[in-house]
Amino acid sequence: MKKTLLITAIICTIGFGALAQKFAYVNTDYILANIPEYADAQSQLDELSIQWQKEIEAKFSEIDKMYKNFQNEAVLLPDDMKKKREDDIIKKEKEAKDLQKKRFGKDGDLFKKRQELVKPIQDKVFNAIEDISSAENYAVVFDKASNATLIYTNPKFDISEQILDKLGYTYKPQQTTKTKK
Repeated sequence: MKKTLLITAIICTIGFGALAQKFAYVNTDYILANIPEYADAQSQLDELSIQWQKEIEAKFSEIDKMYKNFQNEAVLLPDDMKKKREDDIIKKEKEAKDLQKKRFGKDGDLFKKRQELVKPIQDKVFNAIEDISSAENYAVVFDKASNATLIYTNPKFDISEQILDKLGYTYKPQQTTKTKK
């Protein structure tokens, strides 16, 4: 009897402990939109991307021009000259594709620049979320901006503005949207 009572007490304690878990969520898109350094970093990245894209487009345009000239002159060229021109075009095309990969590839220049400019800001936001979560004893903090499917979120559990306050930024209050059926 005492064992049953003890086991029931332990189960109730664990059950009530599980109910006491605190949850919150943030909207990192909203947070980052209110950080001026992030907007500056994004505009720098956009400018670099446009500049590099123009550089690559110029190379492909040059290749296209070489190819059209080759097609026009191919009938008149000896075989060895045709082969040389084809090789030149292929070489230029490979150089252009390599440059494209270097600039925009998985670990390319744009990725590295993004890491350099944006990662420190994201780390600051993460550290602020971590600090507030620890101080407020949140068990889990969800990100409303990520691909997590949150069907309903009560605004009282949104700590995004607390994060911005901790980081020392002024912000525009979030607009809550209500959908009606």
